[in-house]
Amino acid sequence: MKTKIPITLIYSRLIIGFLIILLSILQAGYHKEIIVALLTVGLLTDIFDGIIARKLRVSTQKLRRLDSSVDQVFFISVVVSAYILCPDFFKNNLLLLSVLIGSELLTYVVSFIKFKKEVATHSLGAKFWTLILFATLVQIILQCESKYLFLLCFWVGILTRIEIIAIILTLKNWTNDVPTIFHAIQLRKGKSIKRNRFFNG
Repeated sequence: MKTKIPITLIYSRLIIGFLIILLSILQAGYHKEIIVALLTVGLLTDIFDGIIARKLRVSTQKLRRLDSSVDQVFFISVVVSAYILCPDFFKNNLLLLSVLIGSELLTYVVSFIKFKKEVATHSLGAKFWTLILFATLVQIILQCESKYLFLLCFWVGILTRIEIIAIILTLKNWTNDVPTIFHAIQLRKGKSIKRNRFFNG
């Protein structure tokens, strides 16, 4: 029963992602504002599903893997929506976007090659980047333009993807919720690590 709350929050992002794409296609009145509101709700469910799961002591590997996979689908849905609304932005920034998306795909390739599992490190850097990505997508959706914020999003995204790959390569066994590369090194040495109950259980 306790798992129902975090699972409901996780799957709600799939519904929100579908609604965001639908709104971008229909483009009814105030569709951009509604999309941003839904995006905000989706982000909040992403923040609180983990906190609630850890509070209820039901934060299992299976749940964290599900959370990570749904996050990907949710943000892909938002990016698709942004593309439908603002195709010129994507055409003008095709190279940087391709590099950023490629670096994200690379983390999954490395993880599947080494562990036969998807990425679920939920590092602190990745969480910080998610907030920047959220702000960037909001700006793109509302204005169909983003310059300095997008560049910040790009570079932080690249740096955090590099850290995630380093974490994966450092770990001996697949592990979820590894805050930083330093913690990955500690785990490799067989030491226990301290996690924040709000961010990494």
